[in-house]
Amino acid sequence: MKNQVTINKIIKPFNKKIEVASDKSLSIRCVMLSSIAIGRSRIFNLLDSEDVTNAIQSMRKLGVKIIKRKQSLDVYGVGINGFKIKKNIVINAGNSGTLARCILGLCSRVEEKLKLIGDKSLSKRDFSRVIEPLKLFGVNIESKKGKLPVTLSGTYITRPIDYLEDKGSAQVKTCVMLSAINTHGITKIKAKKSRNHTELLLKYLKYPIKIKHLKSYDLITLHGVKQFNSFNYKVPGDISSASFFIVLTLLARNSSLVIKNVNINSSRAGILKILSKMRAKIKIINQKNYRGEKIGDIKVKSTNNFKAIKCPKSLNSKSIDEFMLIFLVAAKAQGISKFENLDELNKKESPRLDIAINFLKKLGIKVVRKKNDIKIFGNPNLKLEKNYHVKNFLKDHRVFMMTTVAALTIGGNWKINDKDSIKTSFPNFLTITKKLGAIIN
Repeated sequence: MKNQVTINKIIKPFNKKIEVASDKSLSIRCVMLSSIAIGRSRIFNLLDSEDVTNAIQSMRKLGVKIIKRKQSLDVYGVGINGFKIKKNIVINAGNSGTLARCILGLCSRVEEKLKLIGDKSLSKRDFSRVIEPLKLFGVNIESKKGKLPVTLSGTYITRPIDYLEDKGSAQVKTCVMLSAINTHGITKIKAKKSRNHTELLLKYLKYPIKIKHLKSYDLITLHGVKQFNSFNYKVPGDISSASFFIVLTLLARNSSLVIKNVNINSSRAGILKILSKMRAKIKIINQKNYRGEKIGDIKVKSTNNFKAIKCPKSLNSKSIDEFMLIFLVAAKAQGISKFENLDELNKKESPRLDIAINFLKKLGIKVVRKKNDIKIFGNPNLKLEKNYHVKNFLKDHRVFMMTTVAALTIGGNWKINDKDSIKTSFPNFLTITKKLGAIIN
């Protein structure tokens, strides 16, 4: 089967240095913000994946000239509210929730009818969480029960709003901020803590944004329709992509790894704090600041004595894309690990909480669930010998990669479907894994 991999041997000890895929969240945001800047922006080290390609194609459909060069992406911005589009265009966001939800805010003042669609997985996800605030702005927007397709239809005037974002969703927050940028006046957002790439980019671009950090929320104030100039940006490595190799190294035998130039933004790097609390051997070296983002090299060594954790809820939004990997480490820890308020996990590309629980049970790990809280009963001696087949996971790239890590470190004979799913975020995942010595057919 072409779109399937087989793994029958655990990975041998390794000592390597690698670089991982560029940050997907930043890549998509750079494409969108450069499209509404004034002049030519140049983006280096842009992630070459399906999600980012869909972002580029979407901006082109909105009338933005974009040239893909060997070393960079050149974006000729049209300014705020400068999109020139044909009637009844269709934008396909593919699998990307970031692109789909954020582009609705970016297009809140389009003057022609626009239809947004996505793939089978994205079409199952909740868009009411961005439709509701956009309607408060006065945007003409329609959907079928809060799901794709979503239609925007010629909104000429929007009004600023005061908005409470209480889900901890960076996609919702960014959608509201982008709509605020299109809207004359002052918009205020009280936002539960979540990744803050959009805010940092806007601050770097000297956009009139103010942020007040409180314990659980950020108060964000934006002045609308303030044009900003083009920019150059080199996208760092993605902590979410790096996390697969962090956990691969931790669970492998007698191995060490340095992952270079990774974005370790504190709103994204919750996995580093969680794993450190579990006694994982992880260090950050060569740390520096770039355009407001923290970047560093991550040094990892194999770890044998993981400790169970009661995971602080404050770290949930900072590690939302990495929880399946964290659960895998908890499965090898001594004791009972506890995680709470994980409802957002089931609102990702697939119902990841449900899938992760079923996966751990398949490995023979006891999991107790109460609504969106779970307990994982770790087994430090966990080793597998049976045959396993992983399929029907809505082609979720992170499920595929997590399963690959498990197969290479815990044993067993594995068949894993839908390897093409990695094209959305990390196309060279298998190539790097094989360079570390993994045997994957």
